[in-house]
Amino acid sequence: MTENEISAIVVDICYKMHVKLGPGLLESVYEAILYYELTKKGLFVERQKTLPVIWDELKLDIGFRTDLIIENKLILKIKSIEKITEVHAKQIMTYLKITKMKLGLLINFNVSLIKFGITRIVNNL
Repeated sequence: MTENEISAIVVDICYKMHVKLGPGLLESVYEAILYYELTKKGLFVERQKTLPVIWDELKLDIGFRTDLIIENKLILKIKSIEKITEVHAKQIMTYLKITKMKLGLLINFNVSLIKFGITRIVNNL
């Protein structure tokens, strides 16, 4: 399955969730439901995975924590905030570089229509 195919599945699930639940819930609620729905579809999903930072030969396990990594191909960052800023997208780009993955989705559920809350971040895809 390609990054784009996985992304289409994620967007479809997010749309259904947003229609049913709407905006305003905690990020952890959206994350738990997404994890459930993705694994129900048979996808391999890692939740709250720590990403180490490597500097020279030093491995620092104090780095970053992702919301969801799907099929070791797509990083998903979930937000439920008033406004996405540039730093949120840069954070995902950093995750992509560290993991050498190519696609990330930043999804903000605190919007009137979910299509306005989806940001696609690409790293050499």
